[in-house]
Amino acid sequence: MTQPLRGLTIVVTRPRAQASRLAGWIAEQGGEPLIFPLLEISPVIDPAPLQAAIMRLGDYSLAIFISPNAVDFSVPAILARQAWPLGLRAVAIGQSSVARLARYGIGHVLAPADRFDSEALLELPEMRRAGVAGKRVLIFRGNGGRELLADTLRERGAEVDAVSCYQRSAPADAAPLQALWRSGQLDALTISSSEGLRNLVGLLDAPANACLRGTPMFVPHQRIAELAHALAMRRVILTGAADAGIIAALCSHDWQRS
Repeated sequence: MTQPLRGLTIVVTRPRAQASRLAGWIAEQGGEPLIFPLLEISPVIDPAPLQAAIMRLGDYSLAIFISPNAVDFSVPAILARQAWPLGLRAVAIGQSSVARLARYGIGHVLAPADRFDSEALLELPEMRRAGVAGKRVLIFRGNGGRELLADTLRERGAEVDAVSCYQRSAPADAAPLQALWRSGQLDALTISSSEGLRNLVGLLDAPANACLRGTPMFVPHQRIAELAHALAMRRVILTGAADAGIIAALCSHDWQRS
């Protein structure tokens, strides 16, 4: 059996709860995955706004889940209090969130089929002005993040509320990565969010940042690739979407020329 990643140490930077599948695929292909989340995910400090939103859930027409974390940190709290409202349509940006919702018995989820970002969601016919004008929309998300989705829906006539159901924070340091670079044992990184990439650059000292700029970096979205180039990364590989796209690019990469 050919194992194109044999002998390679590849860093998986997804949040820990979402890292195991990609790490497992890397191991199946002979690689050594190192899980190093660039975003630490935890419950919000103050759950009162989330609980208040849950109490009003039946007032909304659409509930949008920004990520699998948004599902996992909100839906159990919803179902602990009430059944999912019959008139409320669930909306998700990515297929991973669709799968998470299905685990909780929530189906008929509206989501993009190809690209997995706010722009792709906003392009769906159901999310255009005729589909959302006059409707109440609730967005479940983490702290911070882009306002593009909420702002665009408001411009299209929707009444939009957003509630943070989890918080993101950077890790305390990047000592494990710096040690691998010093020993010449870090072969590639997978970067799945722009925020995570910014966190990584902020964590590294000058020598490690120099190593980062020369290390193959596999990213599944054009927006992340653009940021990486703006940060002077020299070896950015834009992959297909999600974990499947990343592992395909890893396995087809010409490592002998790297």
